[in-house]
Amino acid sequence: MFENIIGQPVIFRLQSDITNNVLAPSMLFAGPSASGKGTAALEMGRAFSCETENAPWNCRCRACCHHRTLSHDDLIVMGPRQFSVEIAAARAALLRDITSATSKTLFLRAVRKLLMRFSPVLWTDDPKITKLNGILETVNETMEELNLLCGAEGGEGTLDNITKLCDAVIKHTLKLEADGITDTIPVSHIRSAAYWLRIAPSGKRKLLVIENADRMQDAARNSLLKILEEPPDTCAIIFCSSKPEALLPTILSRLRPYIFAQRGKAADSEVVRRVFKDKEDAVPPHSKTESGITAYLDTFLPIPKNVLYPVSALFWASIAFGVTMELRKKGVSDVELPSAIIAIGKHCAPIAEAAGLGKVCPDIKSLCSAVLTASGNFGSRGAFTMFLGILCSMLSEALFSIQAQTICSAYRRILLKYIEKTRAAVDVFNQSPALALENFSSCLIHDMAVL
Repeated sequence: MFENIIGQPVIFRLQSDITNNVLAPSMLFAGPSASGKGTAALEMGRAFSCETENAPWNCRCRACCHHRTLSHDDLIVMGPRQFSVEIAAARAALLRDITSATSKTLFLRAVRKLLMRFSPVLWTDDPKITKLNGILETVNETMEELNLLCGAEGGEGTLDNITKLCDAVIKHTLKLEADGITDTIPVSHIRSAAYWLRIAPSGKRKLLVIENADRMQDAARNSLLKILEEPPDTCAIIFCSSKPEALLPTILSRLRPYIFAQRGKAADSEVVRRVFKDKEDAVPPHSKTESGITAYLDTFLPIPKNVLYPVSALFWASIAFGVTMELRKKGVSDVELPSAIIAIGKHCAPIAEAAGLGKVCPDIKSLCSAVLTASGNFGSRGAFTMFLGILCSMLSEALFSIQAQTICSAYRRILLKYIEKTRAAVDVFNQSPALALENFSSCLIHDMAVL
């Protein structure tokens, strides 16, 4: 078991706890993004259900076959995450060798990770699911056709028709992700999952995996406490989080932690080679804050990060200009302008200009239009989220040399406050990025100008 987890010493502790039958009913897999904690959680379900010993990856028992394709009745996975980049990376792996059964399984699992979020168990009596059922059926039918055409076991598909099927899956899964996945975990899903856990399993043991568990609504967190206090003997719950400190202390105290480390470049390259069947040098440079796997997956975004970077620079240069104009209206002279505002403009305007976007947009309407045009309307939910993240890092870059720490900290607090509101407006309330961006820009200029 866990043969598909690379470069994580914590796996040995998990294996030991399984072998010695001392696993806790509720566990926390904590660690940075793309560290393998989600994959390890899914492997736990296979280890629980395997009908042989040690649950080797190539085990042919019925339970393992269902778990490898993420179709076992005793497994529920919930929680928001970015699906499109992993699906796109798995598609690329499959198209590199359409006869590879492992690449076919990789693509199937990537798609299934999204489809599992729409389990009837979780969406009981939710009218929203009726609008998505047509897309879900189309994706499932396309995946069945793809399964017959490719892979080592007698597939007869050509690269051309397999590419078309993969592209159709990508198109529909992007729609599912945009319309059906919110940035938080609804309380209704938690309540439905808790009820499901109390029903006897079809096999040996049920498993509920909650990814990005720190994004649960308050009511959802409270709803979990009851089942964490009195978990049925026939189930296990795994929380996955890169921000475990955001979980309620009452929840954390009931979880046994397993800590996943950020892997080094060699391990990241091995993951790309073995899992995604790509060249080791396909991994972008490793950094302290971002794993090589995250950087690798980002290359499959509809809009690459290097495109969004100058767009973010244009945004900040224009925000600095807007704040300057507001301060001038209030009688603030140029020599009295905050050094932080001047630093933002000086740092960001040249980056935007060098990319051919111009130095600054004179008003919010033209700024939003320019950002949306340069980003191709962001293309996907993931691209808009990445844009907001780049804004945070760019502000830190611009203010790095400024000594006025009080106002710099105030700007960061303002930015983070409105980023959360903007993300919620798009992800939870389905507001268009155009309107959300306009409100975001207006609020930033107003609040930064009144400090």
